[in-house]
Amino acid sequence: MAYKYVKRTSKKAKARKGESYEPKGTPPPPGEGGRFKALEAALAKKGNVSNPAATAAAIGRKKYGKEEFQRMAAAGRKKKRGKKK
Repeated sequence: MAYKYVKRTSKKAKARKGESYEPKGTPPPPGEGGRFKALEAALAKKGNVSNPAATAAAIGRKKYGKEEFQRMAAAGRKKKRGKKK
């Protein structure tokens, strides 16, 4: 199964206001961008976020810290640059 966020289906989640998502599938390794893309897609799907990429980045910085998040972003840019050639 591909890694993506799906809506929670528990009784507790259904009783609460708003939508809640949980990750499903095998997560890709940190620094490859797969988890970031999945989070960005879930935020876009939710519909109440004007810029899902910026929101996903803010969540990542809070989780990993500024230095670690920037290191992963730089690794992702480096891999992307290498694939274009």
